[in-house]
Amino acid sequence: MSALTRPASKRTSSQRSSRRPRKAYWFERIMAVIALVNLILVLFDLSYIRFRDQYLRFFPELTVWYGEQLKGIEPERATVSYLRTVDSLISQVETSGLEASESQEILADLRQQSVEIIDEDPFALANKSGTLEQIKNEIRDRIGEESAKQSFQDFWRVAWLRRQGFTDEIGFFNDEIRPLMETNYYRGIDETGGPIDRFWLIDIWFMALFAGEFVARTYFLSRRHDNVTWFDAMLWRLYDVPLFLGFWRWLRVIPVTVRLNQSNLVDMDPLRNRLNRIFISQFAVELTEIVILRVIDQAQNLVRKGEISEWLLSAADQRRYIDLNGVDEVQTITQRVSSVILYQVLPQIKPQLDALLQHSVASALHQAPAYQGLKLLPGVAPLSDQISHQLATELSKSLYEGLQNAFSDETGAALTEELVSQFSASLRTEISKDNTLSEIQSLVNVLLEEIKINYVERLSAEDFEQLDASRYRLYDATRQGEKG
Repeated sequence: MSALTRPASKRTSSQRSSRRPRKAYWFERIMAVIALVNLILVLFDLSYIRFRDQYLRFFPELTVWYGEQLKGIEPERATVSYLRTVDSLISQVETSGLEASESQEILADLRQQSVEIIDEDPFALANKSGTLEQIKNEIRDRIGEESAKQSFQDFWRVAWLRRQGFTDEIGFFNDEIRPLMETNYYRGIDETGGPIDRFWLIDIWFMALFAGEFVARTYFLSRRHDNVTWFDAMLWRLYDVPLFLGFWRWLRVIPVTVRLNQSNLVDMDPLRNRLNRIFISQFAVELTEIVILRVIDQAQNLVRKGEISEWLLSAADQRRYIDLNGVDEVQTITQRVSSVILYQVLPQIKPQLDALLQHSVASALHQAPAYQGLKLLPGVAPLSDQISHQLATELSKSLYEGLQNAFSDETGAALTEELVSQFSASLRTEISKDNTLSEIQSLVNVLLEEIKINYVERLSAEDFEQLDASRYRLYDATRQGEKG
């Protein structure tokens, strides 16, 4: 048995797990849960930047903390200053009113900051220029202007806020504009020139745990099984390696899936079996089609090149035909088949052969004109039946004995061999005359092409449907057997 191959077993996963030691069983489950937690953290980290806006809606505090601590994310100064200015305006209006000079100074500052934000696009550093476009569209729709700058200029004026209502307009800003601005951020750069990423501070503990488990597990596997080296055991558990690699962390989905299935926390066998059957059936159909088409194409090439005709017309072409044993297989097969027919088949069908000969002889006698006149004489009809029966028996016996003597006698065997050889030579000679061979080659080539078009090229769709139906029948039967 190969060192890298697990021993085959027909037991179900529940039967295998029931025979494991209880401590090992719980250890497998605990490690599977830890691997699953690590995978969830990895997926969250990989998707954090892309889906940060969505995470802010549902987990605002956790999202902000994670970004600050592990991603080097800081509030973007321009947008933060803008929002603080809006908060100052709200406080000032509540204190002294919208018409106060202090409130008008804040409104002028907001108009200036709006122009700077549109011109400088502070969202670009975070690849969120689309968010700025969304803000501009919101303010355009609110004011009814085509220019975003002019829309902000009109929005932050006393006349607009008085006419539309300060409370309503500030409510619109807090509900539609503020959430979009709060999603903007600035991400710092580390010493390597890339964006700050401190996820390794969390991941390093999981990597150390799984690396230690990998070393210990493979060591004990090598000690437990004979003829299995430590390196072989490592190859056996090669799917665990992504758990302690610091790159391509998304590959950890493979060992986590395997561990969840092995620990019986999640039953992956139905999904695995279905995927295996899908892939195998598709490969089987395609491979069968390719093989058959290849065989037919090769046969067509042999016909076009004339190699088959050369083989048929040449008694022995030693230059191009390789003989492996120095024996004429065609002649030997012919002799062997003839011997089987003569000594084994004919004795078994002799009664039927006698009956057929007797019927033929009787039919010939009945058709003879002389027999029609003799049949009128008394006693001649029964005598004719006896004569036909005796004649058929003797004819069958003579033919059988003659064939046996021909094959057992050296002279008869030589004559038979000469007959076969002369038949083959005559057939080759006659085929090569006129355009018979060319016509046969052309017909064979067209026949092979028709076979490909009518049968082989329809194999993929038809056989796949049959295999697909058979696969699901087998799957249902297997599931019912497991439940039973």
